[in-house]
Amino acid sequence: MLIFLLPSIIIIFVFNLFPAFYSFFLSFFDWNGFSQSKVFVGFNNYIMAFKDPELRNSIIVTLIYSLLVTFISMFIGLLVALALNKDLKGKSLFRLLYFIPVVTPSVASGITWKYLFDPYNGVINNILGFFNINGPQWLNSTSWALFSVSIVGIWKRIGFCMVIYLAALQDIPKSYLEAAEVDGANSWNAFRYIKLPLLLPSSLFLIITGFIEAFQVFDLIYTMTNGGPIGATDVLGFLLYRHAFKYFNLGYASVVALIIFVILFLLSIVQWKYTGGGVKNVE
Repeated sequence: MLIFLLPSIIIIFVFNLFPAFYSFFLSFFDWNGFSQSKVFVGFNNYIMAFKDPELRNSIIVTLIYSLLVTFISMFIGLLVALALNKDLKGKSLFRLLYFIPVVTPSVASGITWKYLFDPYNGVINNILGFFNINGPQWLNSTSWALFSVSIVGIWKRIGFCMVIYLAALQDIPKSYLEAAEVDGANSWNAFRYIKLPLLLPSSLFLIITGFIEAFQVFDLIYTMTNGGPIGATDVLGFLLYRHAFKYFNLGYASVVALIIFVILFLLSIVQWKYTGGGVKNVE
């Protein structure tokens, strides 16, 4: 039996476990990735990370991005799921249209939205100008850049939230809703006291997975803002990339990777605990 698992074990070890342990090993060294020797610096990289204002800024930026993308996409996804859960003509087409952004490559999405957000020739500001509204600088503004990137993240995630909520809504026993209707409950009360409580497990799943996904964002930032302007969109993933492949400081980049790992590990533990480890109890 073990021989059949051997190829998967080798792949997991080579591409997951070994890089993770080697990254932790590198965090104690000063190495540019090319020299033959590595200089042992102990905890200096960790001390530097603790004092680094760029790292603190990246954590704050990533947290803000995570909050915006996770909760706004959940809210819109829930509204779309509630609408598509009804008997509507062409709802299969609408489900497809809402889900297309989920499977659209992030690089292609980022490049397309970058042109849409162009402050001078972009479609969005041209539409606003038609209504005599001066559009903002979007990606060129420290006030608007993170919000602009978050819009793309929300747009890409609405379809996923919609699918999860739609499956949860269809899993609610109709007898609950029929009993509420007999008792005189209107649509709002049925949603508030029946649907919403039964959607809490799905909401928790979407919150945890949303934060995990948001803390790993890189491609949208790379294609749309390159971390700018002035660090306004400098998320943790891009900070790691910059130190590793621009500054060639792999020791410090490994510390940033370890910080991301710890955050995602803690979020995964929360998800495992409150979702029963993926096991559904059947009564």
